[in-house]
Amino acid sequence: MFITHHWRKLLGAALALVLIAVAGNLAEQRELQSRTEALRQAAAANALGLRGIVEKHNFLPHAAARHPDVQQLLRTPRDALLQARVNDYFADLQSTTGAAALYLVDRQGLTLAASNWNLPSSFVGQSYRQRPYFEDALQGRRGLFYGLGLTTGQSGLFIAEPVRVQGAIIGVMVVKISLEPLQAAWMRGPDPVLLRDSRGIVFLSAVPAWLFRAIRPVPAVDARWVAEHGQYGSRSRFEVLPWQIEPRSDTPGYVVRTEVDGRRMKLLALDTPLPELGWTLTVTTDMKEVLQARQAALALSALAVALLLLGVLYWRLREKRFVEQRTARLELEHRVEERTRDLQEAHAFRKAMEDSLLVGMRARDPEGKIIYVNPALCAMVGYSAEELLGRRPPYPYWHPDDLEKQARESDDALQGRAAPHGFESRIRHKDGHDVVTMVYAAPLVDAQGVHRGWMSSVVDITAQKQAEARQRDQELRLQRSARLASVGEMASTLAHELNQPLMALSNFAVAARALAARGSADMLPGALDEIVEQAKRASEIVKRVRAFINPQRAHYESLTMDSVVTHVETLLKPELQAHGVTLRLMLEGADAPLRGDRVLLEQVLVNLIHNAMHAMQDQAGRRVIELDTRRAEEGLRVTVADHGPGIPPEQLEQVFAPFFTTRPDGLGLGLNICRTIVEAHGGFMSVENRIGRGAAFSFTLPALP
Repeated sequence: MFITHHWRKLLGAALALVLIAVAGNLAEQRELQSRTEALRQAAAANALGLRGIVEKHNFLPHAAARHPDVQQLLRTPRDALLQARVNDYFADLQSTTGAAALYLVDRQGLTLAASNWNLPSSFVGQSYRQRPYFEDALQGRRGLFYGLGLTTGQSGLFIAEPVRVQGAIIGVMVVKISLEPLQAAWMRGPDPVLLRDSRGIVFLSAVPAWLFRAIRPVPAVDARWVAEHGQYGSRSRFEVLPWQIEPRSDTPGYVVRTEVDGRRMKLLALDTPLPELGWTLTVTTDMKEVLQARQAALALSALAVALLLLGVLYWRLREKRFVEQRTARLELEHRVEERTRDLQEAHAFRKAMEDSLLVGMRARDPEGKIIYVNPALCAMVGYSAEELLGRRPPYPYWHPDDLEKQARESDDALQGRAAPHGFESRIRHKDGHDVVTMVYAAPLVDAQGVHRGWMSSVVDITAQKQAEARQRDQELRLQRSARLASVGEMASTLAHELNQPLMALSNFAVAARALAARGSADMLPGALDEIVEQAKRASEIVKRVRAFINPQRAHYESLTMDSVVTHVETLLKPELQAHGVTLRLMLEGADAPLRGDRVLLEQVLVNLIHNAMHAMQDQAGRRVIELDTRRAEEGLRVTVADHGPGIPPEQLEQVFAPFFTTRPDGLGLGLNICRTIVEAHGGFMSVENRIGRGAAFSFTLPALP
């Protein structure tokens, strides 16, 4: 009998130990499943974020590669003005989209333009021929590559797109995306996250010590490829991560034993492939909570077994019923207390939410009596809740000038006819100032589905209305300023352009008076004819300026540049001789047919020749101005060059700006007007300094087919 009782004790103890172990294992499995699911969600969120970053900028190289200026720069890479426009265009795209950099590479791998052109780390002039994305784009494929920048040394994702013109690849458009903000966000997180490339090398990590290490030994051929293409700077050796990996059959992840910031850690890791990028995302979580869950389960199981044994002991002492009753009573009291406390906390929390709302809330019964208001509405109208509760229309805050309108809107809301998008209402604050609000009405239905009245949300839009009024006033002022600026510019243009024929009129009139005084009647008609001719020319200039302002009045005709040059030479011949200036003509292809306004084109040449004469006014000896024409791909190119001191390099970008001049008596409009006339003819204008030979102004006009 004693032996049987002893074996029962041993069997009970063994059963208790088995139950405790099973409970610990179940708790560990449940916590592992929870952690694994959390890792899946974290991996999905991070993968979505990565894809979002790439997709956000995915269109940029495709769109930028089709910009006319980008394609034109690849054709004419030495065009400084065009390069400046493309640089500004890239810089604007970079600041708007948040990309790290945009740059354009020709077929030899040389960068022609970049968004960081004005920084010390500018990509302009750098060669990226060795980059894989450049090779892929030249083959007509979209290039995708992550690595350290050859110029800046900063990491980023490079997306390359071939620039095609009529099916031919003439260059490569590249966009660089920085993933450093994502890495910074990972570093602020509690659990390590990292990204590996297709060779297993970690290039993005929340733990800096893991960067540029591999999850497995990198083959020599792969290490050579990485070093040749400068993917990770000058690195050619990649150590293995300090991980001890333990695969698990009960979860899709694996356990990693490692050291982070001097602490030994046991992490649960999960890999997520990103095939479209060629990367693998690894998210981890600390196994400490899994161990804690197991220990807690073991402790609770042991406690449960102890309580069970205690209950058996009490039963054996015939006190089981008393213990059960007392336990039940205590449990009931505890639950009642918890329920009461929960209800109190819920009520207090709901009241706190209502009091913290910035939107006014008002509840009315079906007859329009106010049954609830929140503090935001009381502050909006200036009346306390005691002054508003129980009131029926008209309410004290209704505006005295809008009583009929507000009564109609109130009736519509009580009848369920209020506009679903809300309606605007002006109310009067208790202190007398007006408040403009937006009111939204909705049915008030209780938990049983019974309609108890109407709930209104009231939003104060007074500041918004005032801002809109200020905006309208500012727009009117800007429109008036723009009109005044246009009138001023037109007046300045007329003053500048009429100056030359008016000076000629004055000179010929003086000559005619002198001839009349000497009695030279045979030469007087010629001088008078010249006065008539210059008066007609002034009239034509006025007419052309008006046409220039209103393109519908423009007078375009078919002409040749040699006829324009001949007439200009005849007009300026006396003035050239008076200043000792020789006009050397080299007209090649000047008989090509053009379409344009003869008078305006003559004004362009006259202005350029006058500028050239002024540039050589302090020069001793014979002065020469060279005017040559030649065929170009874009049409006919005309160049006026002097032998003066040239233009200071710091002023080359400003010579075409309105009101910029180096002459004390100049308006600073001549070159600006010339460029505007050329662009109105579909051409473009540029300036350059010839080495040791002065400045050369050129413009190109399209030739007729």
